[in-house]
Amino acid sequence: MVAPGLVLGLVLPLILWADRSAGIGFRFASYINNDMVLQKEPAGAVIWGFGTPGATVTVTLRQGQETIMKKVTSVKAHSDTWMVVLDPMKPGGPFEVMAQQTLEKINFTLRVQDVLFGDVWLCSGQSNMQMTVLQIFNATRELSNTAAYQSVRILSVSPIQAEQELEDLVAVDLQWSKPTSENLGHGYFKYMSAVCWLFGRHLYDTLQYPVGLIASSWGGTPIEAWSSGRSLKACGVPQQGSVPYDSVTGPSKHSVLWNAMIHPLCNMTLKGVVWYQGESNINYNTDLYNCTFPALIEDWRETFHRGSQGQTERFFPFGLVQLSSDLSKKSSDDGFPQIRWHQTADFGYVPNPKMPNTFMAVAMDLCDRDSPFGSIHPRDKQTVAYRLHLGARALAYGEKNLTFEGPLPEKIELLAHKGLLNLTYYQQIQVQKKDNKIFEISCCTDHRCKWLPASMNTVSTQSLTLAIDSCHGTVVALRYAWTTWPCEYKQCPLYHPSSALPAPPFIAFITDQGPGHQSNVAK
Repeated sequence: MVAPGLVLGLVLPLILWADRSAGIGFRFASYINNDMVLQKEPAGAVIWGFGTPGATVTVTLRQGQETIMKKVTSVKAHSDTWMVVLDPMKPGGPFEVMAQQTLEKINFTLRVQDVLFGDVWLCSGQSNMQMTVLQIFNATRELSNTAAYQSVRILSVSPIQAEQELEDLVAVDLQWSKPTSENLGHGYFKYMSAVCWLFGRHLYDTLQYPVGLIASSWGGTPIEAWSSGRSLKACGVPQQGSVPYDSVTGPSKHSVLWNAMIHPLCNMTLKGVVWYQGESNINYNTDLYNCTFPALIEDWRETFHRGSQGQTERFFPFGLVQLSSDLSKKSSDDGFPQIRWHQTADFGYVPNPKMPNTFMAVAMDLCDRDSPFGSIHPRDKQTVAYRLHLGARALAYGEKNLTFEGPLPEKIELLAHKGLLNLTYYQQIQVQKKDNKIFEISCCTDHRCKWLPASMNTVSTQSLTLAIDSCHGTVVALRYAWTTWPCEYKQCPLYHPSSALPAPPFIAFITDQGPGHQSNVAK
């Protein structure tokens, strides 16, 4: 007589094998998992995965015992993939997403639970985006501040390179999770991105509905690694060579991070992107950054719009952090200001005609001489995230009467006979301190030009004058904060009075030397 336990042991594997054979290769995309956030209305969230060619896949959205909707599709033969677009959902949850594959009367079922609907933001860039909550000021307090933010869910993509565009992520360092002190501060430059987390936390405070945050970043990487071949070709980026620059310490080969860490996400419905990158381009294809960055934005937008079946907005909001400061002597003193300028496509402000629907956090005044991670990695990521979220509230969420950028001159008037330049700002200005070196004029004599300091003279609520009597030739240009380290921590000369947002750096060329000439910034 055979013991009952042994019979069960023989039969059970047969049942499991039959069940699994029907579902060989049937799975969700790697980032579709428990605790995730799907994009809310007005867009429809995309659910997709892999399956057996020819099989039918039914995706069901449930809340408790109630079926909210069902979508039916089939697995494409050429790609082994299936995809459905859910009807737009109001923010909230939790829900269960169930996918069932049917082939020749054999079913196989997948489930993900505790799914919320809200806004999904992708955070990318290099090491200043990669810095974790463990590495920032007041880390202990920030790591413990999670109880009120359990509807802000986080996902961190593994750092991986690929030679070709991948359809799905190879790996994730942190699968969708509720925030804890452990997963917000998991080591240095691992997970979770402090800028991403703090940005999402600010958004949640404003929106009061779920926010999904996806971090996909890698330190020491130039923009070329994050760009598709299409966008690099459009900018005439030279073919890949060796990259002997100290600023490039991570993967630099063209498109390898786009291929492995961004393209696999393109079927996802997103609300927007925030980006913190540029330090690795201060000596590498610097002069092309005013093309490669706008081209990256345009290409990501087009790819995510197409990949999500048109659900991600074609011109989704794109936020950026303008570079902070660095004490290192590895770069020329012109590299940082050049990249800061090129981050705005040489306009000095965003949004602009080449970068529509973008917003920017100025960070040049958030320097950190004593950072244990090097001055290039300032620890005040709270202010960065706060300034970023102001731009998101204005640009992505349409909040009116919200100041989200610092003052920039709208008119520069040369009063040569008085030895003065008069700057009129489009916002109110507050002079935190007088700095007689941060403004510089380009003074030309006998076809030779050099930059000279222009001291701050008189100041009113929306204008200031600069003394230019040090120039005994012709003043042809003016620039502000055009150095790697323009000021000490939160001590730049000019801020907006109520928002405490710093005036961004700029350069303006003065072409007509007639009296009372007016020049506009960044044209």
